[in-house]
Amino acid sequence: MRKIGIIPARYGSTRFPGKPLVQILGKPMIQHVYERVSESLLDEVVVATDNEEIFQCVQQFGGKVVMTSSEHPSGTDRCGEAAQLIGAEYSDIIINIQGDEPFIQKDQINSLVKLFENPDVQIATLVKPFDSKEDPNNPNQVKVVFSSYFKALYFSRSPIPYPRESANNQYYKHLGIYAYLYSVLQQLIKLPVSSLEKIEKLEQLRWLESHFSIYVSITHHESIAIDTPEDLLKIDHLNH
Repeated sequence: MRKIGIIPARYGSTRFPGKPLVQILGKPMIQHVYERVSESLLDEVVVATDNEEIFQCVQQFGGKVVMTSSEHPSGTDRCGEAAQLIGAEYSDIIINIQGDEPFIQKDQINSLVKLFENPDVQIATLVKPFDSKEDPNNPNQVKVVFSSYFKALYFSRSPIPYPRESANNQYYKHLGIYAYLYSVLQQLIKLPVSSLEKIEKLEQLRWLESHFSIYVSITHHESIAIDTPEDLLKIDHLNH
């Protein structure tokens, strides 16, 4: 069983075209992500892109990269093709790491891999407790509730659970990194869009509706995603 990290990296971001190639502290962002991920317990790390410039950039810094279709609707689909291209096998663990997370921590990736020691885990992801400054009513911050065995019960853009009597509820937000068994990933990319997914615009609800099990690991590290050029200003407040 191999542990394989795949970093989907598109050039054509609507809000930030060419984002993976933006320079951060003297290196392209995709290189920062690749190097951070390579510090973890993964056996292999590969970038999956649909762009020749990104492909060449990864090769230049010595990373492994595969060219995938430009028609994929999501990073999950791109991961599925990339995993096939590198010859992933049935029991391999595939970790889908977003290419705009230059501050991801190796411990976060390792904690996802560890979840697969439980044979019931098909998909794994990260959650983080909301802090006092964050607003659970923000629909851009996806909330998640999970069981005492850390199995995800539901994801929503609404604040869940609803605090009917007490305002002192601990909310958990979902961080967009997934790990899957390769055998499961190949099933996920064939699923049609589900009814709950259409309502909330959350891909993971498709998986829950199809009865796949998603387990969560709690992290206390805030991984800053770079979604727009303005987000680069966040870097001034962080130590690399």
